[in-house]
This record gives sequence, C-alpha cells and structure tokens, in this order.
Amino acid sequence: SCFQTSLSIWGWGSLGVVLFLITFGPFAIFYFAFYILCFVGGGFVVTLLFGKNNSEKYLEQCEHSFLPCTSVGIPKCTEEMKREARPIKIDRRLTGANIIDEPLQQVIQFSLRDYVQYWYYTLSDDESFLLEIRKALQYALVQFSARSKETDWQPYFTTRLVDDFGTHLRVFRKAQQRIAEKGDQMKDQAEELVDTFFEVEVEMEKEVCRDLVCTSPKDEEGFLRDLCEVLLYILLPPGDFQNKIMRYFVREILSRGILLPLINQLSDPDYINQYVIWMIRDSNCNYEAFMNIIKLSDNIGELEAVKDKASEELQYLRSLDTAGDDINTIKNQINSLLYVVKVCDSRIQRLQSGKEIDTVKLAANFGKLCTVPLDHILVDNVALQFFMDYMQQTGGQAHLFFWMTVEGYRVTAQQQLEVLQSRQKDGKHQTNQTKGLLRAAAVGVYEQYLSEKASPRVNIDDNLVAKLAETLNHEDPTPEIFDDIQRKVYDLMLRDERFYPSFKQNVLYVRMLAELDMLKDPSFRGSDDGEGESFNGSPTGSINLSLDDLSNVTSDETVQLHAYISDTGVCNDHGKTYALYAITVHRRNASSEETWKTYRRYSDFHDFHMRITEQFENLANILKLPGKKTFNNMDREFLEKRKKDLNAYLQLLLNPEMMKASPALAHYVYDFLENKAYSKGKGDFARKMDTFVNPLRNSMRNVSNAVKSLPDSLAEGMTKMSDNMGKMSERLGQDIKQSFFKVPPLIQKTYSDPEHCRVAAPIDDNVDDNIPLRVMLLLMDEVFDLKERNQWLRRNIKNLLQQLIRATYGDTINRKIVDHVDWMTSPEQVADAVKRFRDAFWPNGILAETVPRRDKAIRMRTRVAGKTKLLEVMPDELKHIIGAETTRKGILRVFEMFQHSQLNKRMVYVFLERFLETLFPQNKFHELFNKLHSRSKQMQRYKQRLHSTQAPSLQK
Repeated sequence: SCFQTSLSIWGWGSLGVVLFLITFGPFAIFYFAFYILCFVGGGFVVTLLFGKNNSEKYLEQCEHSFLPCTSVGIPKCTEEMKREARPIKIDRRLTGANIIDEPLQQVIQFSLRDYVQYWYYTLSDDESFLLEIRKALQYALVQFSARSKETDWQPYFTTRLVDDFGTHLRVFRKAQQRIAEKGDQMKDQAEELVDTFFEVEVEMEKEVCRDLVCTSPKDEEGFLRDLCEVLLYILLPPGDFQNKIMRYFVREILSRGILLPLINQLSDPDYINQYVIWMIRDSNCNYEAFMNIIKLSDNIGELEAVKDKASEELQYLRSLDTAGDDINTIKNQINSLLYVVKVCDSRIQRLQSGKEIDTVKLAANFGKLCTVPLDHILVDNVALQFFMDYMQQTGGQAHLFFWMTVEGYRVTAQQQLEVLQSRQKDGKHQTNQTKGLLRAAAVGVYEQYLSEKASPRVNIDDNLVAKLAETLNHEDPTPEIFDDIQRKVYDLMLRDERFYPSFKQNVLYVRMLAELDMLKDPSFRGSDDGEGESFNGSPTGSINLSLDDLSNVTSDETVQLHAYISDTGVCNDHGKTYALYAITVHRRNASSEETWKTYRRYSDFHDFHMRITEQFENLANILKLPGKKTFNNMDREFLEKRKKDLNAYLQLLLNPEMMKASPALAHYVYDFLENKAYSKGKGDFARKMDTFVNPLRNSMRNVSNAVKSLPDSLAEGMTKMSDNMGKMSERLGQDIKQSFFKVPPLIQKTYSDPEHCRVAAPIDDNVDDNIPLRVMLLLMDEVFDLKERNQWLRRNIKNLLQQLIRATYGDTINRKIVDHVDWMTSPEQVADAVKRFRDAFWPNGILAETVPRRDKAIRMRTRVAGKTKLLEVMPDELKHIIGAETTRKGILRVFEMFQHSQLNKRMVYVFLERFLETLFPQNKFHELFNKLHSRSKQMQRYKQRLHSTQAPSLQK
C-alpha cells in the first residue's frame, strides 16, 4: 500500500509539471523563483525599517528620562577636562636665598620645556600634570637644600676628596707598573690599561669595582636610573613617589637629561685638556719644554699631528714674499719647524720599529758621564739619597751616617754654646747643664759609630779613636771634637774603590744624573751623514749637548770654546721692551767644529752670574757683571757700552785658565751658551731671600739629618738638648714659637673612618691636624711615588713642608682653609655654580646643541699643548728637591691618567658617591653602592680567586 501511495504522488506531481510547462512555457520556472526572492527581500526591508523607527523612539525616550546613565567615568572625566583652567600659583622659594632660587627656577623651567612640554602639548593642553612634576622637583630641591645646610663639608673637601684622588692615582700607577712587568706588546695598550686598572681597583677596594658603570653605556644608564630613584625616594613625599608615571618622568629627566651629559663632559679627556690649558693660560709655552714633550712622547698620533701642523706652517712661510730683515726671521722660523719635523719623524720611526731606547741604560753604556764631586753630593738632597742607597748596598752606610751625624752635632753644639755665652753675659749661669748635654751627645756619637760595641763600626785609624776617647774623658766637648775623624771618613769615602769611585760606575749614579737633569738624550745628535737642519742658526748637534760634551771638561780631549756678542737689539713683547744680545758661539774639538747663535737678555746674564758665584765662591772676586740701569737703558749708546762690558765678561769667563781652575764650571757655561731658551733659576727677590734663609735652612737640614740617622736613645738626647736650648732662649721669636704650639688646632682631630682610608696613603699622626701638610704630603707621595723611594728623602720633604707652612701661616692656615670651604659653600658661590650650569646647558635660554667631536689631529695637538703647559709651570725648586726626572715622570703620569674616559668616569662616580655619603650619612649609601656595583665581572672573578685560595686552607 505504501508503494502505491508514493507512486500516485510522483505521478500526480509529474502531471502537474507537464501541464505547467505546456501552459506557461519553459521560462516560467525562472519567473517563479524571482517572484519568491522579491517576496522574501521585501519582507526583510519592512522588518528593518520598522525596527529602526522603534529604536529611535526608545532612545529618545531614554534621553529625556531622569534615570542615571549606565556609565559615569568617561562623561565625568570629559566634564573635568572642559572646565575652565584655574590660575596656577607656584611657590618659588627653594633654598631660602633669592640669588640661588632665581637661576634654579630657570633650570627647572628650561628642563620641563625641553624635555616634557615639547611632546606633552601634542597630547593634551592640561597644565596639571606639568604642575605636579614642577612641585615634585621643587620639593626635592627644598629637601636637598635643607640637608646640605646641616652637613659639615670640611671633611669632604679636605680629607675624602683628596684621599679619593690619591686612591685613583695610586691605582693608575700600580696598573702602569703591572703592565710594564708584563711587557705584552700584542694587546691594545689602552684597552689593557683599562682592564688592568679595574683589576687593581678591586684588589685594593676589596668590596666594590666600577668597571661595568664606566665601560658599558647600558649599565651606566641603569646605574643612574637606580640612583635617581633612590634619591627621589629620599627627597619626595610618599604620595608623590607612589605616582609611578610622574616618578619615571622625573627620573629620566635627572638621569638621562642632566646627570649623564654632565658626567660625559667631565670625563672627556679633550675637555679636561682644554680646561688645563685654560687654567694655566697666563704662562707662555717654552720651546725647550715643548721639545722635551716631543722627544718623550710615546703616542704616534700626537707626533703625527704636530708634524702635520709644522708642515702646514712650513708651506705657509715658504709662500710668503718678504724682503729685508723679515727674511732672516722667516729663515729662522723655517729652520725651527724643519727641526721639529725631523724630531717627529725620528721618534715615529723608533716607536713603529719597537726599538725604544731607555736613556738611563743608554747612558750607562755610553762610557763618559758628568762628574759630580762628592762634596756636592753630600749637600744636595736629590744626589744624597742615591749615594745613601748605594752605601747601604755596599755596607758603607755607617761611614755616611757618621759624617751626617757629626755635621748635625757641630751645628747644634755651636748654637748651644752661642746661647750659653749670651746668657753668661746677662749674668745667668747654666754651664754645667749645657756641658752635660753636649757631653751626652758626643758620647752617644762615639758609642754609636766608633766604640768597640758599635755595630756597624766605622773603620778608622785606632790612634785617632783613642785620642778622641781620651778627650771625651778629660775635657769638655767642643763643636770641633769630631773634625779630624770626620775628615778621615770623608777621604775614605772619596778614595776607597768600594765607595765613591765605584758609585760613579753604578747605575744609581746615572739615575742621579737624570734626576739632576744632567743626563741628556744623545739620540738626537743629528743625521748620520753629519748634515742636519739647523734650529735658529745652530747645527742640530748642538741642540742637545750629549754626554760626551758634558764630560769633555775632565777628559783628555781638548775642547775650545769661543763666544762673543755680535749684535744687539731692542725687542717688544706684549708691551714690555727689553734689550736682546746675539751671542755667536764657536766650539771646536779634535774631530768637529760647530758654530751657532743664541740670544740672551741682561737678566739672563745676571741670573747666570748669580748662579755660578753661588756655586764657585772664588769667582765672585774675579768676575764683575756690568751694573743695572733703571732709566734710559734702551739708548743705543748705552747698549753699545753694555755690549762691550758683557763681551769682556764673556772673554774672562772663557779664559782657559779660569776653566782649568774650576772644571765643573764648564757645565754651567755650556748650558748658558746652548741654543735654547735659557731656564732661569731664581728671581732677584728669591735670591735675596736665600741669602737670609739659606744658613738657617742648611742648619735645620743638617740637624734633621743627624737626628734622623741617630739611634733612638741618642736621638732623644739630641732632641732634649735642642729643647733645652729653646727654653734657655728669651728671644721674641722663641716666645712666639712657644705660644704658637700652645694654641689648640682650629679643626679638631676626628676619628678616621677606615672605609674612607682603605686606599689612601696613611699619613703620620703628627700631620693629620695640619690640613695643608697632609694634603701636600699625600699628593706628593702619590704623584711622585715618594713612599716607594728613599724614606730619608720623604722625611726631609715632610720636615721642609712643615717648616714652610708653619713659618708662613702658623695656625692660621687651618682657619683659612675652613674659611675657604665656607666661602665655596656660600650662597653666592652656589648661585654662581648654578648659573654656570644653566649657561652651559641653555646658553641664552636655548638648549645647547651637542658639541661635535673635535678632529683627532686637533685633540692630539691639544694633548701636546697641555703637557707642555704643565711641565712649564712646574717650579725649578721642586725639581731641586725631588729631582728633575722624578718631577717630569710624576707630572706626565697625572696627565696620562686623564687621557682615558673610562678612568675619568670612575673618578667622577667616586666623587659623586662620597658626596652622597656625606650628604645622607644615615641612609647607608655605602652599602647601596656596593649592591649596585655587585654585578661587576671583575668583582666576581676576584671573589672566585679569593674562594679558590681560601678553600685549600679551610680543608686543612
């Protein structure tokens, strides 16, 4: 039945389709589909329009209803932003001093304008955010100002700052020494120096190393961000600090906008070099100092920069069209420049070949050296320290110490007896006490050096020793009681092959000559073919007299030296008019003959005359220098007369008999006639002062030397004798001196935190109260490496500085230093510093553009100029005290230390850290900095090495 039903349905359906197609045709089916689609689409459109109308009516009803909106945040924020801006009131008080607040407010305004406003106004016109940032900055500055007013800055400026600089210099010096010991030429020297520097730092500091902050820009920015965030935590109110957006903005402004550019500028070597030149801009560059820098330079870049500039000047001078007297001037300038180019070429070739020559070693093998008499060595501080070192090596120190002790005894005994005689004239008698002290001192000298129990004992004629013992037992001691034995000891040191004769063949003697500036580099004696460019009319070989030249006086070779003034003229230099004398010099020996011209002023003749008459007293009665004339001293007639007189002076000075009578005089004459800028020793005022001070200074030096070299018991006796002499004297000077020592120090001695003295040179307790003595002694220790050298020299320098400071200022020097620190931190000086900072970053109120890095050649020439300036301003007195070579090396070491930006950053960060530790002592900044630097690679390696060395001992 189901089958019949489905069949009937299909049948009727098929019939209907056939009838439909027959009736309406074959396209009727498409029309039918189209009608159905139109019906459905029309229904959809009607429904959409009906819904839209109903929705609009519903929304209109909701808008006019009194029901609250579903969301209130956005409309409320929009309403607040549309409100009229209220007038902004800013409290401009920051530090309490108007002269500081005004430039500070300008700095804040410029900072917000150039670092925030330029992008913030593109997002919003609302001023409230900027106001909040400004209030936060001002609040931080107020807190900072209040804290700085409560801080005692005197220890920071007089102790910590100096100690940190000395620490930095000591680390640099030890890094240089370690590199020199390695002798590795393969690795980049600058990179190796930086790595070694931080290795030494962590070994000396033991708790911290700043290598990452100084060498990695990314870590440096992170360190400054962390530091600024800590400062904001301390200075801002808790509510403002919790505002992360504002805190981050202020942090970035401080770290990247202010601190980072400032630190980069302060650590730039070129900026430091320019600042050094600016600081000593009043001194004129000396040609000799400039040539010394060129000859000592080990930087090829410096030499090439100087050579290129000299070649450029040569081209300019050769292009000039001149006539008359200008030709000679230009020729002299060309010859000078040619010599500079030649020295630079020679130095560059030597450095590139790796055949660097040590002048001391070269001179030691050269065969002939200057001869310095023993009596000169014994009275010269610099020379005596080298002779003392040699005598200790050979076991002859007892002879030298005996000679020095007797000198000190003689001076002290003479002073003691003079005081005794003056008191006897006044009717006061203390004869027995004085003679007892003299006898105790004399017996002490005898027992220390001459008795059978003496160790080591001075080996001298037994008859003289027995005679001395007899005299001490039966007679009162006199100042001359040891003279006979002292002369014998001097003759022994002079003639015994173990002592002075062997000392002249030792390397210590050569180093002594270098310190006395009597050792010159013989490597620039001219070209191999004997032809060389001249400097200012002189052959190249005469520019630097070689070791042979200086020793020819005592050699068998005959040297003939003739000189006469060939011309005279008047020069005008920066408004100063003076006469100039042209000296023509002829020098002839068996193998060569040289001629050159040099130029000297009358003041040069006068200084030279004073110098040789001091050294050779017998010349004072023979040589007579023409006198000075105050008025009309530039007249042609007067100049001609003085020219004749000076010529007569020169001829008498160069007389062969005169030279034979004083062999050591030749060195001074050669130095004066050498074609270079004459280096004056002392001015007239200093020489006049020396005539008054020298006897006292020599006496004090001899007493000090003698007391230092005595045993403790004898030294106490000598000191007691000297104190007794002071008590016996009633002179005004002694009363002032006694009252001076009773005055308590203005700055009380405080406990020295070991954290801040962990690296700085330890200073004796008796100089801690004397601020300038402590500062100068510490800097001289580190700059000139005195602690590593003869301690006798260091004691002498310390005593000399102490006497100088006390004699010049007394107890007022500490007061002046405290007053100076107060002046440095006064509102006027702080305001001036803020103004300089403002003008540097915003000149004329506009943000300064980044200064382009200067050309390498210009930077190299600036380095050369800076080194030349530093050497030029070093006083000759300093060279006489510690030696010319030591002075030169020390100054160049300090200058070289500032030529590495990474090392300069380390010093800046150390100063900044100590500044914050002083400003916020209760906030444990020291521990914070240790944590911030704890990621240092050098620190991690140091801890690993320390752990590996301690592990075996712990296992045992």
